[in-house]
Amino acid sequence: MEPFRLEVDSYRKLLDKYITTEDENSLYQAEQFSKISMQKNILPEEIIHIHIQALKDLYPDLPCEIDKSLNFLLETMISYGLAHQEFQTLREKQGKLESEISVAANMQQTLLSTTIPEVPHLDIGAISVPANQMNGDYFHFVSDEYGNLGIAIADVIGKGIPAALAMSMIKYSLDSVPETRMDPPFILDNLNRVVERNVDASMFITMFYGLYHSDTSTLKFASAGHEPGFYYNAKEDTFHEIQANGLVLGVTTDASYEQCEIQLEKGDIIVLLTDGVTECRIGEKFVESDEVLRVIRQYMDLPAQEAVEKVYRHFVKLQDFQLRDDFTLIFLKK
Repeated sequence: MEPFRLEVDSYRKLLDKYITTEDENSLYQAEQFSKISMQKNILPEEIIHIHIQALKDLYPDLPCEIDKSLNFLLETMISYGLAHQEFQTLREKQGKLESEISVAANMQQTLLSTTIPEVPHLDIGAISVPANQMNGDYFHFVSDEYGNLGIAIADVIGKGIPAALAMSMIKYSLDSVPETRMDPPFILDNLNRVVERNVDASMFITMFYGLYHSDTSTLKFASAGHEPGFYYNAKEDTFHEIQANGLVLGVTTDASYEQCEIQLEKGDIIVLLTDGVTECRIGEKFVESDEVLRVIRQYMDLPAQEAVEKVYRHFVKLQDFQLRDDFTLIFLKK
């Protein structure tokens, strides 16, 4: 006897028993039949076909209308089966992709990890949280034997795995620069050539690079089109925007970068950030810069690391715990 015929005979007996007795045990057996059918990869439309055949065997004189309606159901389930198979295939592909992205995100976290160094008379706090699995923001600290500190913060215009790869390239390019050539304009000029040669023309990187001299408490810095930071002058109790002229990395090899300088006194604070901080949105409205500074002022007397974490929690709560963009914030407190 053919396999299909065996399926019909088994199903017909169950159906007949249930129609005759309405025995709940028949429903249980039908459930087992469904499980076995799944194991054998029997499609939904095949179950419908088996049901129709069993019903016709039991009731050969089915009304024409019922017969037509069953055929209609069968055609409907054939379409459903095709759509369901496509959905299952897409879901499997999505699962594999999510797994690969998770591996890439963990690798990115390892590759881009940085240690906050101890610098005399400077309290440093930093936080970087991606809006999705892959982080398009990046920060990095480099210190030398004299207590000088290089600070990099960058944002890729573009997201996902390509952005992560670009950031990895930036980090290792930074690490390859000799300690004797840590001047901000030189750093950005060098990275600009690397990005222009190796990164897709549709992707650009904004970056701020500063060099803090611990012996003079001076911060020298340059910017490649990066989001302006803030300088808090403790004596005046005022915030000032800090920025320097320079094109984003990767636009042209002829870019030049202006160096600026800030002399820090006790209690002064340098705030560096990405646009994920200044462009936080509540609903469809962006948070004003005055509000950002108000929140920073609220927590700036805390230790630097605790302060940046408090500011982050404040803004992520405002956005119903759903970041719209990667969030990176650094405090340097004299």
